[in-house]
Amino acid sequence: MSAPLWYARTSELNETGMRTMARRLPAVIGRSARLAWRASPADTAVAIAFNLVAGVFTAFGLLATTGVLTALFASGPTPERVRAALPSLALVAGAIALRAALLAAAGWAQARLQPQVERLVELRLYEATTAVDLAALDDSSFLDDLKRAEGRGLRSAPLVVQYAVDVLTGAVGLLAAAGTLGVLHPILLPLLLFTALPEGWASVRAARMRYLTELRLIGALRRKWILSDLMGDRRHAAEIRSFTMRGFLLGQYDQVAGYQRGVMLDLARRQTMTRVFGDMMQGVATGGVYIALGLMLWKGAVPLAVAGTAVLAIRTGQMSLANLVFAVNRCYEEGLYFGDYLEFCAEAEKRMPERTRPVPEDGAPVPLPADFGRISVEDVTFTYPGAESPSLNGISLRVDRGEVVALVGENGSGKSTLAKILAGLYDPDAGDVRWDGVSLREVAPERLWEHIAVIAQEYTHWPMTARQNITMGRTADEEALLAAARASGADEVVADLARGYDTLLDRRFEGGAELSGGQWQRLAVGRGFFRDAPLLICDEPTAALDARAEHHLFERIRTHADGRTVLLITHRLASVRHADRIYVLEHGKVIEEGDHGFLMALGGLYADLYGLQAAAYSAAG
Repeated sequence: MSAPLWYARTSELNETGMRTMARRLPAVIGRSARLAWRASPADTAVAIAFNLVAGVFTAFGLLATTGVLTALFASGPTPERVRAALPSLALVAGAIALRAALLAAAGWAQARLQPQVERLVELRLYEATTAVDLAALDDSSFLDDLKRAEGRGLRSAPLVVQYAVDVLTGAVGLLAAAGTLGVLHPILLPLLLFTALPEGWASVRAARMRYLTELRLIGALRRKWILSDLMGDRRHAAEIRSFTMRGFLLGQYDQVAGYQRGVMLDLARRQTMTRVFGDMMQGVATGGVYIALGLMLWKGAVPLAVAGTAVLAIRTGQMSLANLVFAVNRCYEEGLYFGDYLEFCAEAEKRMPERTRPVPEDGAPVPLPADFGRISVEDVTFTYPGAESPSLNGISLRVDRGEVVALVGENGSGKSTLAKILAGLYDPDAGDVRWDGVSLREVAPERLWEHIAVIAQEYTHWPMTARQNITMGRTADEEALLAAARASGADEVVADLARGYDTLLDRRFEGGAELSGGQWQRLAVGRGFFRDAPLLICDEPTAALDARAEHHLFERIRTHADGRTVLLITHRLASVRHADRIYVLEHGKVIEEGDHGFLMALGGLYADLYGLQAAAYSAAG
């Protein structure tokens, strides 16, 4: 399978050389330390301090071993030599016991850190994703970055903290062994460090191979996730069967999986070759160290007791070195993914709407009129990320308080995009939207959303109770809840549920209920009515309803709209006949404006569309 465009991550691949690793590792450890400290200062301090003290006892135990060996290798009767060795032996035993206790306490603190770090990073990620500018979620590059952050990046946060502490543990152990060798004989120290080169090279190279492969597969993994969701979700099951899509989807999935398999097999081959070569060179280096130690004994450069201690120190140093190399390898590797998480969060936080709002000189928030007189759209232009042409191109219109204003036009004319800009979900590229002269660019989005209720065509089937599906997280005023349910017809839906408003609307859980499309639509309308905002935006609210239900719903909207302002977007033009003003959109521009009678007399696009729909209803009758 050839790699399509959504596999390409060329710029990122070029940034992950071995020099980059050496430059980034201290920063990775620093970021992990700051993250751990924010999660739990006490546990972080315990983990670091106890590891450092454990290293001191490692060195102390090794040096005390020299006293044991010196006493045992001395001349004289064996019982006397054993008695002479007992004090040093007690010191060795005590050092080992204390070291074990300190490492256990450090490990306990480290284990406590993991869930606290997980909570911290998950909260930051979802704070960003739920507040980011909606246009960012239409950007394929942003979605790729989100997938990386939400997948391996999120999982790597506690791991990078764990491996950073392991780096500290390994480094302290290695320094303890190296310090001991330096005290015993200066030439022993470089011999120990010489063993680090082969394994360090192999581990770093293997880590880089894995990371580059993960980057290469980001697009493929996202594609697999989309396909698996299609094949495993109940929402798509009926259509997959009725259109016999099973073979096609399985073929698509197998094609992507085959590409992934080939990439991973190639990675396994290259990593194995690298590790085998590294192990061979490690063996040669270790052999060289012991030959050098033997020559020193032969020449009398070190006494036998010191040589014995040196052997133990070298073995301790090699184990610490192996742990250090492994920890450095994993810390750097997980740090790369954690870096993806941090970069995504920083980018997402930059794209939060409130970050782009100008701050007034007095620092006070810009007020939004609670009961506006007019909303003005002034020469608004908007283009979706990656699109070649604008969805809106110089749109201007007005919505006066108490009016019912309709937006009509064919698919792709820009109606829903304009509604989202009016709702503050998108910022226009050019132009402005004003509430009584106050620019929405100067208003915090949350303040605007408090003044708007939206009944959308694409609404969420929240896996929550019927009550929560209407109140949407607000404190439930029972009287307001019942009034909104009656006005939308949701009360008839709830009446058939086993536990009424407290029925869970998700059949995947015990006691959960399943609703039809029309029933869900009534709940969606109910949540719009419950909000009781001065501006009600209805974006294709009758898409899932039959003709009778559609008629009833529009009657309910007209009744609910008494004294309120309604922006209505619909294809069904019979529903907009009584609108105070109708704007007709085509290719992102307003081409006609007026009430129903004026537009019919004009004989333009609106009259053509209305005539076509009327003829279709007449033919159907």
